[in-house]
Amino acid sequence: MTLPPPSPTLVAPYAAREETSRGRRHPEAPARYRGPYQRDRDRIVHSAAFRRLEYKTQVFVNHAGDMFRTRLTHSLEVAQIARTVARALRLNEDLTEAIALAHDLGHTPFGHAGQHALNECMAPYGGFEHNRQSLRVVDLLEEKYPEFPGLNLTFETREGILKHCSPRHAGALGEVGERFVRGGQPSLEAQVANLADEVAYNSHDLDDGLRSGLVAIEDLHGEEGFAEPYAEVTRRWAELPLRRVIHEVVRRMIDGQVTNLIDTSRGRIARADPRSIDEVRAATLPLIGFDHEFRTRHLRMKRFLRKHLYRHEQVRRMTGEAQRVVRELFDTLGRELGLLPPSDLNRIRELEAATGAEGRARGVADYIAGMTDRFALAEHKRLCRPTNP
Repeated sequence: MTLPPPSPTLVAPYAAREETSRGRRHPEAPARYRGPYQRDRDRIVHSAAFRRLEYKTQVFVNHAGDMFRTRLTHSLEVAQIARTVARALRLNEDLTEAIALAHDLGHTPFGHAGQHALNECMAPYGGFEHNRQSLRVVDLLEEKYPEFPGLNLTFETREGILKHCSPRHAGALGEVGERFVRGGQPSLEAQVANLADEVAYNSHDLDDGLRSGLVAIEDLHGEEGFAEPYAEVTRRWAELPLRRVIHEVVRRMIDGQVTNLIDTSRGRIARADPRSIDEVRAATLPLIGFDHEFRTRHLRMKRFLRKHLYRHEQVRRMTGEAQRVVRELFDTLGRELGLLPPSDLNRIRELEAATGAEGRARGVADYIAGMTDRFALAEHKRLCRPTNP
């Protein structure tokens, strides 16, 4: 007996609906037991790029210790937060989760330090930005299926992955880049995934900073977003060990932000009263967001982390070394393509034949961006710092 296909998700009129999806770049028969966005989510989870996130930096270089977050754990935390918000707002949970899990697939080794270095290397060839690279990964670089390159995800998932893009680059991306040229918004599911990312990295980077000892609790007393839950926790549990205090404070910080995000967004949606995803896309401003107070707290915490964690001497020392590794790998591999594995070499030769030096450089950037922290360090040692015989 053949079972019927899954029925459409029960979502609000303004949510993304599977039956009205703009579809995939390459036509495919629908799955028998999964909707299109669930299928996207599954393809992302099974991709090589997703697995490699386990060994890519969030703040601390991967080998700094196994207690700190990686791009993989960060992506899972973003997905958990995003799905909670999506359910409360009656959005499409499968799509929201797919976007959240895919949003960092294009990140380089060594986090933002690696991205900055690779962007400098690629400056003559259009630069490098991890959102565009994430789209490049799912559209072209994953090699799994015989019928098409990439993962062949739906338009709605690809739209959500591309959070930022300059009009100059957006014009080359076709339909998925149109909103950056003409104006407009992405789906509410994409907006939720974007804000969930901000909640996760602010809260969890602070958690890692406190656990590492690079951030001191005393420095945070002026930050209301931290100070208020900290006072509540220490007043209620005066003898609680510091490790558990930190966990409880961060948990309350996340809960407060998520609650405010849901309540504020629900009010904005009610006032705008969109009747379809097309009306959401036509809106002048995003409908998902914090109220003024929480947005201010959020921005203050971002500035605090930039000053006290991301620019901490120890982190800067790590990131400075990481940037040197990326630059030297780019220079070495760009000069001597023969050092690359045969499959990557063939692909880069094809890019070079098509667009010359720009294609060659983009292919090298693809290869480096796909590296994990550990592999980048090992390859740098092997190729750029060979030991004397």
